[in-house]
Amino acid sequence: MTVEISKQDIEWAHAQGLISAAQVEPLWAALEGRARGRARFDLPHVTYYFGALVVMSAMGWFVNRAWERFGGAGLLLIAVVYALCCSLAGLRLWVRQGLRVPSGLLFTLAVWMTPLGIYGFERMTGMWPQQDPGAYRNYYEWVKGGWFFMEVGTILAGLVALRFVRFPFLTFPVAFALWFMSMDLTPLIYGRSDFTWNQRLWVSLWFGLAFLAVSFLVDRRTRDDYAFWGYLFGTLAFWGGLSLMESQSEVSKLLYCLINIVLMLISVLLDRRVFIVFGALGVFGYLGHLAYTVFKDSLLFPFALSALGLAIIWLGIYYQRHRTRIEGAIVALLPAGLRGFMRKQA
Repeated sequence: MTVEISKQDIEWAHAQGLISAAQVEPLWAALEGRARGRARFDLPHVTYYFGALVVMSAMGWFVNRAWERFGGAGLLLIAVVYALCCSLAGLRLWVRQGLRVPSGLLFTLAVWMTPLGIYGFERMTGMWPQQDPGAYRNYYEWVKGGWFFMEVGTILAGLVALRFVRFPFLTFPVAFALWFMSMDLTPLIYGRSDFTWNQRLWVSLWFGLAFLAVSFLVDRRTRDDYAFWGYLFGTLAFWGGLSLMESQSEVSKLLYCLINIVLMLISVLLDRRVFIVFGALGVFGYLGHLAYTVFKDSLLFPFALSALGLAIIWLGIYYQRHRTRIEGAIVALLPAGLRGFMRKQA
């Protein structure tokens, strides 16, 4: 859990006898220096990220069919030139000027060129894992097994870049490609004409769970936030597959609601808001089902639901007042090995 500390908190610690008066100023000066060394989200950083997103959009989402005129060799050459220029510029900023954020974003742009380069190579040679998936812009629109090599290449390029450049946003293209892979794997596993929509959802669900497990391991072993995009796209794959499954059983719908409640609890345990966002969407979806299907003619349902909401608020207040004791009791129930494993690396 992240805690904001002010100088008043340091002075409070002194008043409580936790530190001496002589330690107040040195401790505060050290904390200020450490805070200045961290990345700040100010106007320069906004321009860095916005510019990077514009380039990523131009070379990804907004590429149109006219680009096919370049041919496979032309697309491969464009991707290589972009990646090389971005890498060289990023290396110069990283080594000579110490500008970590813009240089890291330039390395991210270099990785982002990987699917375009692989697509150009496949278009040039005719080597596809399945049949020709169509124009490059369809990569961001249609689920097809033919994109698989592009996703694998992007993941490998991102991991190589992370090996040499410690920049958390580099995990974005890796996580993005893994999310796409969770959808494009189904045609490869079951064959182009054999898979069903339900099979695709199950592949997405299990792939998302594996993705979340890997993100958790990364989160426990790194101080900087390298797991954010993994948690986001892993949750998208898992929750999306789970939520789109159709069932006529009320028991399975209740189980879906309970799973989403577990996601909300996990958000507290891991201090990750992404779980509570998707969990809340799932719970509200289930409540909507109850309101418009199961209890559509009931006069008491809105009152019962209001009472439930008030009870949840009361539980929140109770938890706030006894947070340390409750969390301590929950952690005490976990096996000793798991308790140590849950601790994030300093």
